Amino acid sequence: MAWYNRVIAGALSGLLIITSAAATELKVQPVAPNVYALVGELGQRSPDNLGNNATFGVVVTSKGVVLIDAGGSRAGAEAIEKTIQSLTDLPVVAVVNTGGQDHRWMGNAYFQAKGARVLATSAAVADQKARADKQFQGMANLIGTERVSATQAVHADDLVDARRELVIDGMRIELIPAGWSHTPGVMIVWLPETRTAFAGDIVYMDRMLGVLDVSRTKDWIAAFDILAGLDPAHVVPGHGDPGTLEKARADSRDYLAHLRQQVRRLIDTGGDMNAAAAIDQSDFLRLVGADQLAKRNAMQVFAEMEFE
Repeated sequence: MAWYNRVIAGALSGLLIITSAAATELKVQPVAPNVYALVGELGQRSPDNLGNNATFGVVVTSKGVVLIDAGGSRAGAEAIEKTIQSLTDLPVVAVVNTGGQDHRWMGNAYFQAKGARVLATSAAVADQKARADKQFQGMANLIGTERVSATQAVHADDLVDARRELVIDGMRIELIPAGWSHTPGVMIVWLPETRTAFAGDIVYMDRMLGVLDVSRTKDWIAAFDILAGLDPAHVVPGHGDPGTLEKARADSRDYLAHLRQQVRRLIDTGGDMNAAAAIDQSDFLRLVGADQLAKRNAMQVFAEMEFE
């Protein structure tokens, strides 16, 4: 049973849900006129960050706000809305899920109930549905069952599987499906006038990316190259502060290419998965989380490439 979709009658009516008042504040980073990054913690999901350990995007138009990614819980969505209200009185009219990771979509219900349209690729929605039970249980363990009990699994009502342009009061916003990376069905949100790209989990900056069992690192590099082909002046990553394409390349693509090169060499010389954990990653140990992720990433890439 999808326990996360049930309303616990009576229990919630008397339950105190701690929301954004106790949350770690999202850091607002102006990127371009009327374009902002909301930067969450680089660490793990926690009760303080409400599952918002990621970077989100805000595009303000005269017709309302386009939000890039919805937050990791209902409480996380409320915290995002509170931050948006410090920038504008306009409501969120559209939410773009850039992928299937929990903090990309688990706040959808909150904004959809207020009239926002939710957009994602069909592959991202399929991934969200396939991993929903695991994601909700994991989030409950990390931020608290009471917060997740108030969170509903709601998916995009508008599927975007080919490049699409939205024009809102003269502002052009392009939605670009980019295939598979950290998770299936990732999407780039591109603002051509300001050359701003919201990259979602295609890009991590300052934090080591995580290779999951649903990740495809070869396709991840291809997704990055789609991003690079736009020649953005500003890249808003899925984790970390906005930066240049060069920094995005150094912290994400170069790392993926290094892992794949080293793992291929290991496989070609008869090495095994345990040996993958010893691959030299010294050039990337500067990234937050490397102590926890580096060995695990190498072993996961080995598992992916062994039968490639």
